[in-house]
Amino acid sequence: MIAGLTTFSIQFFKKVFIPPYEFAEIKRHMDELGVKTLPIVSVTGFIIGLVLAMQSQPTMARFGAEAYLPSMVALSVVRELGPVITALIFAGRVSSGIGAELGSMRVTEQIDAMEVSAINPFRFLVVTRVVACTLILPMLTVYVMFLAIFGGYLAIFLSRHISFQLYTNTVVNALEFSDVIPGIAKTFFFGYIVGIVGTYKGYNADNGTEGVGRASTSSVVVASLIILLADMVLVKLTVLIWG
Repeated sequence: MIAGLTTFSIQFFKKVFIPPYEFAEIKRHMDELGVKTLPIVSVTGFIIGLVLAMQSQPTMARFGAEAYLPSMVALSVVRELGPVITALIFAGRVSSGIGAELGSMRVTEQIDAMEVSAINPFRFLVVTRVVACTLILPMLTVYVMFLAIFGGYLAIFLSRHISFQLYTNTVVNALEFSDVIPGIAKTFFFGYIVGIVGTYKGYNADNGTEGVGRASTSSVVVASLIILLADMVLVKLTVLIWG
């Protein structure tokens, strides 16, 4: 699978920069993937911040460090929790859908029909979806970060009645570009992973409907695993570059 996915990725990079560009199709996929993923990432993002603040407050109070709670929530969400959890949810929602959709097209010979009709199915079906995933995930991640930080504020407000202005000032003062930029930048890689794994599994599906189900399930598993491994590498690179 590693060799096949690598070859598939090389083929993607060969096609993505060669015109004609399917901008309309990319925009359609971005709208579809983004809108349909918003409800679940909205709930998840808010709960992440809320639970993180609620769970951390007793521990920080034990050491007299409750004043650093907003900073801790913001840094945790922006550096790690926001990007990774959003990517995993995105993988579960999107990668499985792409795998099932392209898998169905493969086993029903729709992709073969496109080839016969002189349409490049790889450019139309794969490139557009991978580019859409790569572009839409950072936007969703930023949205989740704001919701998680707000959820943290609500948890702190209910226990300590801190003002919103004081909370936002503390969060802004705690965050630096070296925190925000790496956290958002790595979501481009995560989005690419979700798109390329989902399209690879679906595009190469076989064995009828059984193969479609297998492509859908394995897309989520493989994409999630690669995201976690990539995050480990990217965190190490971030430490080396930003210190």
